[in-house]
Amino acid sequence: MASEGDLPAIHDKHNLASPSPVTDGRHVYAWFGTGQLVAVDMDGRLAWQRNIAKEYSPFEVDWGHGSSPALHGELLYLLCDHKPASYLLALDKRTGKEKWKADRGKDRKSHSTPTLVAGPRGDELIVNSSERIDAYDPRTGELLWHTGEANRFPIPVPAHEGGVLYASRGYRSGPYMAIRTGGRGDVTRSHVQWSVPTGAPYVSSLVHYDGLIYMANDAGIVTCVDAKTGEKVWQERIAGIFTASPVAGDGKVYLLSETGEGIVLRAGREPRVLERNPLGERMVASPAVSKGQIFIRTDDHLVGIGPAR
Repeated sequence: MASEGDLPAIHDKHNLASPSPVTDGRHVYAWFGTGQLVAVDMDGRLAWQRNIAKEYSPFEVDWGHGSSPALHGELLYLLCDHKPASYLLALDKRTGKEKWKADRGKDRKSHSTPTLVAGPRGDELIVNSSERIDAYDPRTGELLWHTGEANRFPIPVPAHEGGVLYASRGYRSGPYMAIRTGGRGDVTRSHVQWSVPTGAPYVSSLVHYDGLIYMANDAGIVTCVDAKTGEKVWQERIAGIFTASPVAGDGKVYLLSETGEGIVLRAGREPRVLERNPLGERMVASPAVSKGQIFIRTDDHLVGIGPAR
């Protein structure tokens, strides 16, 4: 598919293919920084395509579009928090036709991906943006609740466990917090369990694993926090530049560094590096995990680690 229109400016840590594709096992949905959106089957045949920037509003956001599409049930969700217009869009995944559109005003910014979570009163679609954190009804686009103060460049997506969101706001050593789902209106006083005003990474998201939260920043500092209280358990400088988000499993936490190393930590209340594995290429994309394998996107290659299948 050829690009359409002018190519937006981008940051040197990403490109016009930064949004990650999403699949339901029958089709792959890919969205690009030009606003172009395609659905293809598993043989690469085009099912439908649209140009969101041309049809709705130009894609103008500082450093280029970075939000990925999110898929839930029969709907595909697209967050377009841009200067000319900001909106959240739900499309029928089979046809690409609009099901609902939630207007969010102008001059909002977000490079974060919408996150679907199960709440006590129904599913919630969570959005991290420059204005605040918002939760929508994924069926209708109705705003359910909101919290948080303005933040210049929100990038991370929240983690979710046991009815609680663990969210960081992004930007330079920004805030992070625990929020119970299921609220209505401004939930700052009613549903925010704890909040720490500073210390979260600029770009990478938090990961929750076995009662602890792990985060890693671009200065090589890794922090472990108690998920119930927000209290710091340990903090260690581990050589690396961490733009990719950590992932966890099998008693380990996995970090990818821009310096070309995959670093494995033992999960727990004491910091311990188990392995440092050189891959030899810059890594800024977060790894994906599936069926015992880790998939890593470097600047030049896609790498799969784990048992051959």
